[in-house]
Amino acid sequence: QVQLVESGGGLVESGGSLRLSCVASGSLHIIRTMGWYRQAPGKEREEVAFIPNGGSAKYADSVKGRFTISRDTAKNAVYLQMNSLKPEDTAVYYCNAYATNDGDEDDFWGEGTQGTGSS
Repeated sequence: QVQLVESGGGLVESGGSLRLSCVASGSLHIIRTMGWYRQAPGKEREEVAFIPNGGSAKYADSVKGRFTISRDTAKNAVYLQMNSLKPEDTAVYYCNAYATNDGDEDDFWGEGTQGTGSS
C-alpha cells in the first residue's frame, strides 16, 4: 500500500499562486509516475499534469503556461506550482501515483486538497 499525503491547498485571489505538495510513503512499490488530478463542483475529475520518473511533464491544455509539475524521486514527492490562478481552477486536487511491485501495477490516490482561485 502506498500512502499519499497532499498539502498546500488554500484560497487565493485570482492571479495568485499556490504550491501543492504530495509525498508518498509506506510501500515497497516503485513509483513510476506521479501526477495531479482535480475535480471541480459539478464536473468530472480531470487530469491536470503528470510526470514519470526522470521524464518530461505533460499538462492539460487548460493549465499549460500557468502550472508546473515537478518531482523529487528521492523523496517520492511531487509538486504542483499553480500560478495565475483563475476561478475555473477551483477544485479539489488529488495526488496520484502509478507504481509497480515485482510486476504488480497499481494506482494510488491521496485524499485531496482544496485549491481555490477567486475574484
